[in-house]
Amino acid sequence: MRLLCLSNGHGEDQIGARILEALQKLAPEIETTALPIVGLGTAYQNLGIAIAGPVEVMPSGGFIYQDGRQLWRDLRAGLLGLLGKQVQAIQAWQQTNQSLPSPHLILAVGDIVPLGLAGLSRNDYAFVGTAKSEYYLRDENGTFFSQGWGRGWAGSDYLPWEQWLMRQRRCLGVFPRDSLTHKVLRGLGIRSFNCGNPMMDELVPPAQPRTTYPQALTITLLPGSRPPEADQNWGQILAAIDHFSDYEPSCLFWGAISPGLELGEILNPLARFGWEEIARPAWLKIGDSAALTFQKSEGHLVLTQQAYSDCLHLGDFAIAQAGTATEQFVGLGKPVITFPGQGPQFTPLFARRQARLLGISVHLVENPTAVMPKIIELRNDHPRLDLIRQNGQQRMGHPGAAQNIANTIYQLLNPN
Repeated sequence: MRLLCLSNGHGEDQIGARILEALQKLAPEIETTALPIVGLGTAYQNLGIAIAGPVEVMPSGGFIYQDGRQLWRDLRAGLLGLLGKQVQAIQAWQQTNQSLPSPHLILAVGDIVPLGLAGLSRNDYAFVGTAKSEYYLRDENGTFFSQGWGRGWAGSDYLPWEQWLMRQRRCLGVFPRDSLTHKVLRGLGIRSFNCGNPMMDELVPPAQPRTTYPQALTITLLPGSRPPEADQNWGQILAAIDHFSDYEPSCLFWGAISPGLELGEILNPLARFGWEEIARPAWLKIGDSAALTFQKSEGHLVLTQQAYSDCLHLGDFAIAQAGTATEQFVGLGKPVITFPGQGPQFTPLFARRQARLLGISVHLVENPTAVMPKIIELRNDHPRLDLIRQNGQQRMGHPGAAQNIANTIYQLLNPN
């Protein structure tokens, strides 16, 4: 039994890797291989999962659907040639299956690109849809938001050709990101399974609980993971918290910095905003011995490239210009303040769509100066915070989705 996982983005690679890891534990006899479409597939390589064909980092990082200029940059960087080689790799994988009697599956993770590649193959396939949700179009009651021309005309956020690919006999199952999308796809005759959202898996709580810290307000900072955009976002986030002492003198900020970012670029602007590096106080503990600590007046800032999950759990609020990290923070039942960046990912369009996707948990403000006032406003609104907690769990689900998807895939491949 063999499985090939196609994924097109950093977050999609991580989701694909989690599902394959769960499958390997469930059924070690399954031979798993991966083919990341727009990145190096580090998440797969870290698990020792073989890469099936050529891989390259594209300038867009997989965000071509938000900006036509990003597609043009990818094309100039050789996207079409890379896709051609990857199609050949898929065909080569299929050819090696011809002499093998056991069932084989292509698992597409992401959007129309891996789904389309799977659909064009002669193989059975399944689809984990990460990019689309009915929450972009409607609320839990089915009420459509005000849309521009053409939005929602297909009866779903998924367009007719996507629905066609998901209805094919060779498509054994579809795994949408939330229960509302599952309900709509089922109504359209698509074999959908409500297994949850793998983004919420593996967010291990920290050894030091939030209640340990004396600060009245802790805020997680999420600038994103792709340079140079994340470096630009970081400067804007530092501007947003520059006058924190006017609102709450003893704030504690957790800076969740991606390991893929150059730490020097993150450290450079700190002095300009008045932050001075200090030895970490005894009361301040985090699961990263290399984390750096800074102080400004009575406030503290901790920067870590390893204790990402700690940062998500320890923050009361988040200031974010990120994709997956924002969704995970919301899934933990907490509010996020966002404002548009320069892109290519966190553009004004992306920020508006994200706010619609995540509902009342995300508060989109116009500029950095509006961030701290919004946090103070929400901090004292306990009924609203309760609704935000419920909303996050409803839209993002509970941990265990990758295992649920792996179990379902195994059952689909072994119907008897």
